[in-house]
Amino acid sequence: MIKLENVTKIFPGSDIPAVDNLSLDIKEGEVCVLVGPSGCGKTTTMKMINRIYDPTEGRIILGDKDIMDTNIIQLRLNIGYVIQEIGLFPHLSIEDNVATVPRELKWPKEKVKQRVDELLTLVGLEPEIYGKRRPSHLSGGQRQRVGVARAMAADPPVMLMDEPFGAVDPITRNRLQNEFLRLQEQLKKTIVFVTHDIDEAIKMGDKIAAMQEGRLIQYSDPDELLSTPKNEFVANLVGRNRSIKRLHLMHTRDVLNNDVAYVKLKTPLEEIEQKVKDSKLRAVMVLGDDNKLMGIISKEDIKREKGEVAADYYQEILNTCTDDATLNDALSVMLSYGEGFIAVTDGQERFKGIITVGDIFGVVKDDANDN
Repeated sequence: MIKLENVTKIFPGSDIPAVDNLSLDIKEGEVCVLVGPSGCGKTTTMKMINRIYDPTEGRIILGDKDIMDTNIIQLRLNIGYVIQEIGLFPHLSIEDNVATVPRELKWPKEKVKQRVDELLTLVGLEPEIYGKRRPSHLSGGQRQRVGVARAMAADPPVMLMDEPFGAVDPITRNRLQNEFLRLQEQLKKTIVFVTHDIDEAIKMGDKIAAMQEGRLIQYSDPDELLSTPKNEFVANLVGRNRSIKRLHLMHTRDVLNNDVAYVKLKTPLEEIEQKVKDSKLRAVMVLGDDNKLMGIISKEDIKREKGEVAADYYQEILNTCTDDATLNDALSVMLSYGEGFIAVTDGQERFKGIITVGDIFGVVKDDANDN
């Protein structure tokens, strides 16, 4: 889908290549992550793909055509672009921001509206609620979602993402990464993703291009990068504790503990007390209709509150994640809330089970033994 053939970029006034004889082959539907320290050439490489910079030497093939033979405006209209600063137009509404490229392509008005509504829904922003708002009325994470929706608006086959989640807090960043990976499973875009964070690269990439001083040092899938770094630079980039970094490659659904005590909203106090007493967590999950996770009841909650059924006792549970989250995400949430377990739900907030710190450490230990 995207081929870089012996690409070099030397900026005027310099005789040191920012990108030096780089060759990459990115297959259709793959996420290729460019990773490395500041100044390694990763952002320059990305910017050559949509001709913000032109290569000094070499060729870049998009589909079956050299990008230098393509009209530059047409090229960019067919490439989605997401940056860390998001770059939303502050004077336009959210729906007008998302509609920017389709309108440039002269789509019919009804088709534009349908596409905008579809994408806002897809990224978890209800069009009726958020469509007319301005970017300043949204959180950083919500603005980032709008940036992704805008990049996908014209259904481009290729997307470029330059540190797209770098400007938000770690918990929001994990959620945005997971949402994007969920979208990618459905849409199968060809994506070039730039980051300086090796953990993000391992989590997001089908292939990882490790770069140093403008040169490609290793190009492989995350598992190979972790198990067989090509040289000392890559080994240092990956860092120690590679078994822990493999938690980015494993998902909560793979290690769920389903043997968990739960009650329904109308479960009487006597039954709740017995289940809490028998539970290893000294707590029970409270489920509503269709097994939706409502909260948790601990031994302390029973002592503190007075009531007859579970609905009178349960407390909100914050240490949760979805079943498509990585084990690293799960561990981060546990540490953030100081809990020894996390409750796992599906996309409709239905309870699936729990994962404990011990479960995760067991995975790390097994992986370390295997290697």
